[in-house]
Amino acid sequence: QVQLVESGGGLVQAGGSLRLSCAASGSIFRPNAMGWYRQAPGKQRELVAAITSFGSKNYADSVKGRFTISRDNAKNTVWLQMNSLKPEDTAVYYCYCSNYWGQGTQVTVSS
Repeated sequence: QVQLVESGGGLVQAGGSLRLSCAASGSIFRPNAMGWYRQAPGKQRELVAAITSFGSKNYADSVKGRFTISRDNAKNTVWLQMNSLKPEDTAVYYCYCSNYWGQGTQVTVSS
């Protein structure tokens, strides 16, 4: 089993920044992928950003140039730096590691 603990969500004005973090513990096998999905009310869950154990990154087109994903393999931790936030970024953000999911953290961007 793998446990994921997220932090860093909150309320921010448009144009502001937030940094999400997610720490994984338990039976973690490598190589693996860690990353973030988000789900807005009435919408499907969508991939925001992902990063492999080797550092390969993938971003949704809607966040390219604004969000940066990073990880520390030794600490089994992944971060999502979110800059130039827009109201449409409002969603619950879920961290994942392989097939395991965090509980989600709310990000709200006011206009």
